[in-house]
Amino acid sequence: MRHWDSSAQCHCPTCKEPFYKRLNLRVNTFISEMATQFRQSAGGSSSRVAKPGEVPCDVCTETKRKTLKSCLACLTSYCDTHLKPHLTASRLKRHQLTNPVDNLECRMCLIHNKPLELFCRTNQTCVCMLCPVLDHKSHEVIPLKQQFEKKKAELWKKEAEIHQMIQERQLKLHNIKHSAKLSKDAADREIADGVWVFAALIKSLERAKAELIQMIEEKQKETETKAKAFIQELGQEISDLVRRRAEVEQLSCSKDQIYFLQRFAALNASALAKDWTEVSVNLPTYEGTVRTAMGELEEMLGKELKKLLSEVELKKVQLFAVEVTLDPDTAHPALILSDDMKQVHHEVVRKKLPDNPERFNPSCCVLGKQSFSSGRFYFEAEVKVKTRWTLGVAKGSIKRKGIIPLCPENAHWTIWLKNRDEYAALVGSPVPLPLNSKLQKVGVFVDYEEGEPVPVFGKVLTGNSHLMKALLMYLPP
Repeated sequence: MRHWDSSAQCHCPTCKEPFYKRLNLRVNTFISEMATQFRQSAGGSSSRVAKPGEVPCDVCTETKRKTLKSCLACLTSYCDTHLKPHLTASRLKRHQLTNPVDNLECRMCLIHNKPLELFCRTNQTCVCMLCPVLDHKSHEVIPLKQQFEKKKAELWKKEAEIHQMIQERQLKLHNIKHSAKLSKDAADREIADGVWVFAALIKSLERAKAELIQMIEEKQKETETKAKAFIQELGQEISDLVRRRAEVEQLSCSKDQIYFLQRFAALNASALAKDWTEVSVNLPTYEGTVRTAMGELEEMLGKELKKLLSEVELKKVQLFAVEVTLDPDTAHPALILSDDMKQVHHEVVRKKLPDNPERFNPSCCVLGKQSFSSGRFYFEAEVKVKTRWTLGVAKGSIKRKGIIPLCPENAHWTIWLKNRDEYAALVGSPVPLPLNSKLQKVGVFVDYEEGEPVPVFGKVLTGNSHLMKALLMYLPP
């Protein structure tokens, strides 16, 4: 191709036909393939050229082909062509071949220039066959393969340990992410509850402000109405007096004696009778109005805040709501359960039921069927039509026969209603629970993580490691 640049014309090497301009020559694929096959058969190799990062053949002089095997005895890497003597010559067959390895010099002893075939356990280093004789006398030396297999087994053990550590950390990561999500959800709920409480309080403040303004404005309007009536009346009287003064002035100029005396008598007859000396507009007293309103507002906000916080707490415990059904095997014979086992009422006539060990007798009680031994749970019971009841939680192992004193010492955490309007928490001696109205529904909340149970009206806080069950007791009204 370079001939075109130095000659004005070129000739075909076969037919000698001259060409005066450069031709668009193409590769003859048939001839090219034949030439490639010829070069491969002449060279006896089909290996490709070594790419960057691959181990090149140490014997190839011009184009370095890819190494097929490395010889640990020769410390040389061979392509498939130069490896043939190691596969055919009997003295070379004893050499140890391995997959392509770079830097074979690192496998030679730097002192004796011999292959590293042994391992010194004393110095924890690879040595050659001469090292135990010359430099590592009295050292514990073993074959390199033995140390390799031992460390390989340790590596597998280490791999299992690392795998276990990865699993543990993945579990910890999952738990931390879960905890972070729970924290975020709890924070979102707390913010929502706070916003709701503040919005309700702001609404109460706005209402109280409007009522205060309305009260002041009504007082002012009453005073303004009274003053307006006085002003109108006084204006009318002033007009009458001005007219009368004009009449008096006119009469004073009259010289007709009879007319003067007649008009003078008329003026005296129509004299004004109202005395304005004691008439005044009493200013409304605003002093202390704001202070009084703030006192009432403080009391109202206290009640409102208490109510709102109770509703917030109720919403929180309702997240742990569970469905409780009653256990007919524990029900006293005088208690009648509904078909869905969610309602109970007392009958005078007792049913004939087997007196199994689980059944209460003579205490008129029934337990819930569900048991709880950890975490938190909450349930509600409607009591609006009941005139006497006891409600709460108890251990599943409580006494079923005989008279049962209801108290925490006997594993009962309950409240009751008796005499139609007397509520009390049963903590040894009943603690009265004052209420402004009759209860319609009672909620029971148990948290096992809080420690020793503390009965609170409307909920029972905390539990213990024993099974806890809902406890209902109905006595004859």
